[in-house]
Amino acid sequence: MERRDFLKLVAAGSAAMAASSCAGGSLNTKRTPDASRLSASGRPEGVFLAGVSRDSSEEKVRSAVREAAEAATDFSWLSKGDTVFIKPVLNSGYPYPSTTSPAAIGAMIKILKERGAGRVIVGDMSGVEHVKLSSKGLSGSSRRLMESSGMAKAVLESGGELHFFEEAGWDAFHEEIPVPGSHWKQGVMMPAILKETDHIILMPRCGRHVLAGSTLGLKAVVGYWRTDTRLEYHKEASTLQEKTAEGNTVETLRNKQRLVVTAADKVLTTFGPDVGYVSQPESGLIIASKSVVAHDMVSLAWLLENRKSMPDSEKDGFMDTSQFIVRMGNRYVVSMLGGIGQSLVSETMVKDELNTIWDCRILSRAYEVFGGVPDVVIKPANDALPEDLRKRLAAMVSIPGGVNMAGS
Repeated sequence: MERRDFLKLVAAGSAAMAASSCAGGSLNTKRTPDASRLSASGRPEGVFLAGVSRDSSEEKVRSAVREAAEAATDFSWLSKGDTVFIKPVLNSGYPYPSTTSPAAIGAMIKILKERGAGRVIVGDMSGVEHVKLSSKGLSGSSRRLMESSGMAKAVLESGGELHFFEEAGWDAFHEEIPVPGSHWKQGVMMPAILKETDHIILMPRCGRHVLAGSTLGLKAVVGYWRTDTRLEYHKEASTLQEKTAEGNTVETLRNKQRLVVTAADKVLTTFGPDVGYVSQPESGLIIASKSVVAHDMVSLAWLLENRKSMPDSEKDGFMDTSQFIVRMGNRYVVSMLGGIGQSLVSETMVKDELNTIWDCRILSRAYEVFGGVPDVVIKPANDALPEDLRKRLAAMVSIPGGVNMAGS
């Protein structure tokens, strides 16, 4: 049974329980970040937006990806013959925007090849409802899922290589330690292929996540992890959001990740990560930044902007907002990762209620571990970005009152 099917099953009995409490506290428990605990970094971080109109051709999308990427970086970090790893989001075999845009992946490979890159490797390991790697064996295939999503064809046609972490086996991972003071009890098991690469480009998508609230750049780190790391992540669920941010602080990502690029001309605005309402705004975006934190601030603002414009029939659905669904869904994931015994002793998970970007605990922890809230500067990467949209997003990511400013 896939995660979304299980959640539909438990929804039938959850309405009657929603007003009551269960072990671990009230179903409506919230953990909202306290802005007074945040500090501004004092560093400006550019986020570059290329506009792309609704129903644009793949060629126009690829052109917009190029414009955004080349505005965000001059690629001076890339030397002739360097190996680049592109990390997409392949949580399932569903097409974009449930997974990363094939057109965007293809465009990025061509840019890198034009600028002298040697090997360009694209890889991931899908969620446990589709792929499970253990020390005893493997079930499922990320390769088949990438083929289903359309990404594999785009990678190969553009001159890239495919790599799937589970195919290398249980021992093809190494331990890395997140930032001191993290909520992780063990190190994070990262794929060995990253030791062979010179640079990493992260290419997520913009979407809702039924458990975590959103799935953007920082959340994409889960795709790197071995099954035992994913088990701790979901079992110790009370700090899942914080561990998401902390997982991005391992040495490999700090030293090698150069750029984050998201195609967001389509946005998965409800439920997620696999299915939900797909918003196709009149003016879509390509989002690019060298900073994953600044990128995610703008990407989350874009997700919230699209959620506001959803049809009324899609808004505030019980499956999209219920804390009970989150608790039961996460326990189900734990059972798939580690068995029913681990599920029974797992912590209670609480989903962020995202009304503004400042409600996001993943970002709140990211500000702490990456040196403060960046001063996000949104700049157009082409002439197709509406100025009123740029201003709305800029207002949504502007540092609010209550945040300690640098030097104060």
